[in-house]
Amino acid sequence: MAYLYFALFILLQICLIIQLYYTCLIHFKLRAYKHAGPTQAIINPVSVIICARNEAKNLTKNLAAILEQEYSDFEVVVVNDCSNDESELVLRDFSQKYNHLKVVAIAEHARFKHGKKFAATLGIKAAKNEHLLFTDADCKPASANWLNLMQRNFSDQTDIILGYSPYIRLKSFVNLLIRYETFFTALNYLSFSLAGNPYMGVGRNLAYKKSLFFKGKGFASHMHIQSGDDDLFVNQNATPTNTVIEIHPDTYVWSDPKTTFSSYLQQKLRHIGAGGVYKSDDKTRLTVQGGSAILFYICIIALAFMQAQWWLLGIIFLLRLGVQLFVYWRIFKRLAYADLVWWLPVLDITFNFFILALNFISIFKKKVQWR
Repeated sequence: MAYLYFALFILLQICLIIQLYYTCLIHFKLRAYKHAGPTQAIINPVSVIICARNEAKNLTKNLAAILEQEYSDFEVVVVNDCSNDESELVLRDFSQKYNHLKVVAIAEHARFKHGKKFAATLGIKAAKNEHLLFTDADCKPASANWLNLMQRNFSDQTDIILGYSPYIRLKSFVNLLIRYETFFTALNYLSFSLAGNPYMGVGRNLAYKKSLFFKGKGFASHMHIQSGDDDLFVNQNATPTNTVIEIHPDTYVWSDPKTTFSSYLQQKLRHIGAGGVYKSDDKTRLTVQGGSAILFYICIIALAFMQAQWWLLGIIFLLRLGVQLFVYWRIFKRLAYADLVWWLPVLDITFNFFILALNFISIFKKKVQWR
């Protein structure tokens, strides 16, 4: 028993050091980040691409905010992917009002079943402009200046722009968990990009060049994976020099969250398969980060049951929490989730064990469609 106690205590300290490394050296970069922006106005012709399957309600609600962006040269390409609702009629009405809307329709095929990547590929091919900006039908930009502020980051060197897409606040614990998971995902991919290791982006708010898409052969290397039209593309094509982030509040793209745990679980199961084919260095970094967080809590709990000194465990726990609060407080506010800071101790442990359970469940999950 003494050997087990000693081993757990050593493991706890190792996990603490790893966690402090990620918080202080990686995440702190986002806390300290100041985006100066370009010195002069940049006007790039832009194609906004939206893939939509049975999204009549969301298109009615959100599409006008995208079509009415305050920008002089852009088109909106909506890929109506085998919808059997009122999407065609909704898009027809919008087309009569907005001449910069282009609709690409995909008909249902009895034998050929496809995912979002096929729809996205058709949208990209239909786009007339080099600079592409992606979002979803259930998303609404925070301002009419979203397109302008996102595209201004393109340059001869910059091919990929990582944006941020928060979820709307609702009164439920599921909503707290969804928003914390969104916060932590953004915290990671934005911070790692600033650290010179861009590894993913979120398709609700992502921009890249059309030429980069075809240079990297699109989604060909991971077309067999249901998810990953956003994060796998970035993981495959992003470099320290061709990727930047954009987190001005006017560039946020807000989304309606899932309202039940079961629907949220299905959403996460649909997305989880992509991480397995990240570049090996990225998988290692993320595995060490997530694994050390889970082992940190397991060691704390196990040592508490073994009647370790409560004050020592308390100091170790509060040291990690205190460093997180110092680093994350400003980031919570910057990413429009300031209310979550009060829930940090509860949400962090819930989130880490939820991700652990999610990985186990995904082993036995059936194949799911993107919509």
